Amino acid sequence: QVQLVESGGDSVQAGGSRRLSCAASGLPFSFARYNLGWFRQAPGKEREGVASISAGSGIPYYAESLKGRFTISKDNAKNTLYLEMNSLKPEDTAMYYCAAGRQWSLSPRNYDYWGQGTQVTVSS
Repeated sequence: QVQLVESGGDSVQAGGSRRLSCAASGLPFSFARYNLGWFRQAPGKEREGVASISAGSGIPYYAESLKGRFTISKDNAKNTLYLEMNSLKPEDTAMYYCAAGRQWSLSPRNYDYWGQGTQVTVSS
């Protein structure tokens, strides 16, 4: 059974930082062979891609509006994906999801496995 379990979400003041983690287990292939991504969804809005990291060597790819504030990384030995978020803004408030999939992409439709999400709330 595939499980992606996010953690690290919390309430934070604007300007603060958070580090999200996503622990994977039960994937059909090794963790290193998957393209991985972070997505977020705010109430009333569509799910949007935040950052993606390629299978193997781990090349990052960011949503243009978030470049410079967010950093995606992974530890293949620990089967864990991370998202470091800095200089947080109220508009970053959302449920954050991790996903594993076939393509190195920010499109949710290219991902096959999803976690349940972790809430990040940024107050001004």
